Amino acid sequence: MKKLKFPSAQTILLIIAGLVTLLTWVIPAGKYETLGYNSAGNTFTKTGITETENLPATQQTLENLNIKIPLEKFTNGDIYKPINIPNTYHQLKAKPQGFFDFVKSPIKGVIEAADIIFLVLIIGGLIGIINSTGAFDAGIGWLANSLKGREFILIIFVTILVAAGGTTFGFAEETIAFFPILIPVFLAARYDAIVGIACIFLGSTIGTMCSTINPFSVIIASDAAGISWTTGIWGRFIMLLACLTISLIYIIRYGKRVQNDPTKSIVYDQQQQIAALFKHDKKKVNFNSRLRLALFVFALCFVIMIYGVVFLEWWFIEMTTTFLVGSIIIGVIAKINESDFIDTFIRGASDLLGVALIIGIARGVTVIMADGLISDTLLFYASSATEGMNKGVFASAMTAIYAGLSFFIPSSSGMAVLTMPIMSPLADSVGIGREIVVNAYQYGMGLFYMINPTGLILASLAVVKIGFDKWLKFIMPLFITLVVFTLIVMTISCYL
Repeated sequence: MKKLKFPSAQTILLIIAGLVTLLTWVIPAGKYETLGYNSAGNTFTKTGITETENLPATQQTLENLNIKIPLEKFTNGDIYKPINIPNTYHQLKAKPQGFFDFVKSPIKGVIEAADIIFLVLIIGGLIGIINSTGAFDAGIGWLANSLKGREFILIIFVTILVAAGGTTFGFAEETIAFFPILIPVFLAARYDAIVGIACIFLGSTIGTMCSTINPFSVIIASDAAGISWTTGIWGRFIMLLACLTISLIYIIRYGKRVQNDPTKSIVYDQQQQIAALFKHDKKKVNFNSRLRLALFVFALCFVIMIYGVVFLEWWFIEMTTTFLVGSIIIGVIAKINESDFIDTFIRGASDLLGVALIIGIARGVTVIMADGLISDTLLFYASSATEGMNKGVFASAMTAIYAGLSFFIPSSSGMAVLTMPIMSPLADSVGIGREIVVNAYQYGMGLFYMINPTGLILASLAVVKIGFDKWLKFIMPLFITLVVFTLIVMTISCYL
């Protein structure tokens, strides 16, 4: 019999979308009332099931709604999305999604994810342009020679650098830009593509999982929980160091095994395919001042992107524009004529089209849940499940609940504003600090993110054309280790 092949990322996501569509026929529809702040009129908008009303933006209004969040968290912009109001869940008339809703969901997802999809495509075009100059090939050759015998430094440097971005400003979607750039470097250092993916993806995941000052997770979650974001920060910092150390040891050991015996690579059967995908010209390149300048502009694009996100409140439009302008400048520096520039740019963008579609299809899964009105129902039952628990068990259970919810709500900021007003008061009932719930939210989401098909892992793997089954084979020992370690830490933290 012919050996069955593990399905592609797109097929996996379509299967998941189909299963979620079926869930809308089983899980009751329901919704919480929401509260949003209007800065123009300095009022709150309370959106109920059947009506909407404006309320004065006062602390008394929040107390009347049993929302234990300081008013300034809304007025200064810390909480910028409507939050769920505790104790307002209503079961609604079922709204099951049908076949046509299912087939439309990928299209709706692509439209909703247009911002990140265009970022990915423009980055693809930029990479196509820089590759055509030969500057990138020369840089890879130089780096491979410089690191000979000390390749583990590359693993440590990349992982820590990406983790620093994750813990400070939520460096996640932006990492897609680094896979086509850094994977060839890891291959030149005699590692396999899995090592490169692990350093970038796990670095980002551990960083965001143990966020210290990340405004898109720990700060917004703490604000929505009604506590200062500095509460528990040292514990999260220690957790960051511990999880990074565990992950680095795991990656370095695997990488060393691959260097010593390439047949030990999980993707050994794809070795030639991946090498061809990221082939670079090993012939001597005249690394003149023009190519050096082109490579400098290329690197500068990423520096400007990071600076803009951290300090100038940039988001996808500004990031995408940066890469587009950088492509044009490199084209001028390298004296690429107009028609060749367009052709090369389009070819580069097309190389990442599959990645862009995966992002859109994954977003389509959340569209089905939102249209089927089951997201709030899952949150309601999840919050009810922890009643009467011992505080140590509560912390572990809350971590597991957030891991499960992240399959349906992969957005960290979305998860925070939707769940924290509901979940954080549960900590009061078992006699622990609300920062424990904030930690459970971060750690639960972060752990499951490593294998969450509705997150970025399938899109990341698609860049290298590696199957999800290969990733699971690599990550599961580390995943289990981190899960056990995290649950132990969460339990102990309740008694300190």
